[in-house]
Formats: sequence, structure tokens, C-alpha cells
Amino acid sequence: MSFLIWIVLGALAGWIASMIAGTNAQQGAIANIIVGIIGAFIGGMVMRLLGFGGVDGFNLYSLLVAVLGAVILLFGYRALSGRPAE
Repeated sequence: MSFLIWIVLGALAGWIASMIAGTNAQQGAIANIIVGIIGAFIGGMVMRLLGFGGVDGFNLYSLLVAVLGAVILLFGYRALSGRPAE
């Protein structure tokens, strides 16, 4: 995937995950992109461990995998930092 596609996919996944995790008000656009891109890697690893494919392009499945990973990242960060949901 090109760099621009990673940014767009990361922004969408990070934004959706921040709404699910309740951190949307605390995150800006750059944080959403970073969370989404890292989430794509985490989601890809989780899905491969379960026997499915990871992120493989700009499609709905890849977006769902990235959102799954981003939600795991946000909930994991909140659990480790001790910050409650707002």
C-alpha cells in the first residue's frame, strides 16, 4: 500500500476506534492516524494468529482489522495508564 493509503486507512481506523473506546474528545487527527496505523499492525497480527489474513489493501476487511487493532491498543493503553473512560 502506498504511504497515502496508510494515512487515510489509519485516520479512519483511529477515528472509529477512538469513538468506540471513548477517547475521541482527547485525540486529534495526528493521534488518530498514529493509533490507526499501529492498530493495523496489531490487528493484522491478531488476525494471523487466528488463521485469517491481515491488512491487505484499502477495503472494508482491512479497515475492520485496523479498527480491531486500534481498539485493542486504546483499551490496553487505558488499562496500563490507569485512566478511566470519560
